[in-house]
Amino acid sequence: MSRFGNLEFGERRPHEVRQQELACDEGLQAQAAEEALRRGDFELALRAFARVLESNPQNPHAWVGQVRMLIELGDFEEAKNWADQAAARFPREPEVLAAKAVALARTGDLKAALLFSDAAIEERGDTPYIWLARGDVLLARKERRADYCFSKALAVTPRDWLWPWLASRIHSWYRRFSVALRLISQALALDGAQAVIWLQMGRCQMALGLASAAADSFDQARQLDPRCPALGEALADLRNVSWWHRWLGWWRRGRPAGS
Repeated sequence: MSRFGNLEFGERRPHEVRQQELACDEGLQAQAAEEALRRGDFELALRAFARVLESNPQNPHAWVGQVRMLIELGDFEEAKNWADQAAARFPREPEVLAAKAVALARTGDLKAALLFSDAAIEERGDTPYIWLARGDVLLARKERRADYCFSKALAVTPRDWLWPWLASRIHSWYRRFSVALRLISQALALDGAQAVIWLQMGRCQMALGLASAAADSFDQARQLDPRCPALGEALADLRNVSWWHRWLGWWRRGRPAGS
């Protein structure tokens, strides 16, 4: 073997080096996926999880990540398809079962969703995501037990802002904006330097009719991360809401008395 071969491989064979490179790439892409998730860039996180699976199709965390990001992006049918594939590979992996439960709930199969959520708990799953997913399923079923599940999720890692932020997003999906606002306030208390927290705060405030407060929150998000994903969309929504309120006020002022 040449000197350059010795420098590159040492005593290892080329296929062993390739395996090590794939493992390194898998770790880097998993880290990139986590960072993208925490920035609210679900498209980028989805691509990073896909690259993890290219390196290692037997990585259940990446399968779960794919399903979760598709759910965050609102592509529920595709999320269900990926969840089916993941569950076929990992039929007893708690987070895989939990992710499939959410995908089923979001596509309207509430009975099957509860069965998969039950299975995730029975497999001794006790991660924040498993409890968050169960809360998601129970909200879809309009069950009061959901609040307990969200409390359990936040109690597992009480100092991580990620989970109250995600819990707030779930409650927003089910139009429980007052609870969503309370949860995002918890995330803000943990870390006020995250643009996505301020973005979610503004969305909750806007949904509750607090347009001025929402504008301030969106401005905070912009200052922290001018390229914050979905910020432009949120600002456009706020402009539409403000225009509607101005028009409604004008219409009411212009109506004849008693009409």
